[in-house]
Amino acid sequence: MKIIAVGMNYALHKQELGHTEENREPVIFLKPDSAILKQGKPFFLPTFSKEVHYETELVVRICRLGKCIAPRFAHRYYDAVTVGIDFTARDLQQKLRAEGKPWEISKGFDNSAVIGDFVPVNRFKDVQNLNFHLTIDGNKVQEGNTRDMIFKIDELIAYISQFYTLKIGDLLYTGTPVGVGPVSIGQHLEGYLEGEKLLDFYVR
Repeated sequence: MKIIAVGMNYALHKQELGHTEENREPVIFLKPDSAILKQGKPFFLPTFSKEVHYETELVVRICRLGKCIAPRFAHRYYDAVTVGIDFTARDLQQKLRAEGKPWEISKGFDNSAVIGDFVPVNRFKDVQNLNFHLTIDGNKVQEGNTRDMIFKIDELIAYISQFYTLKIGDLLYTGTPVGVGPVSIGQHLEGYLEGEKLLDFYVR
């Protein structure tokens, strides 16, 4: 399986990172399968970064093999969604970008893709109108709604499948809304989708 992630897919998040250019196409990057952290296991802060940020996202699970998928058929290729965290070593990312170097290591390091419990898509009337949020130590720190995505889920699947064959079990992190921030040792993170808690873990 592979983890496909989307950058800067919410306008207000782009602004908070200082990006003003228009997104003509989705910003896509990959994480290795070693990035997955599931079943409520703790996230251990890496030694190579002093500023690791949470980025709360809706995550889509691919359920069919597909290549060059038309947008009108894209909804057939995923069967479940959840809340996930795309952890980012922000200081390392900024350093690499400033040097004009690839920044995958700031995104794809071990355990940087936290994943919650999946919920069948058919439970929801419209996956493009889902509320999700993150709390840290009981305080809401980030929230979003999938209707605010610049590129919708079906558009993303159609676009990505031009370059990568989608396989059963692949995960699509669809981008984070405004409100990202740093984490520290001892914090308790909980992620919610439509009011249901799907993600629950500690930072160590």
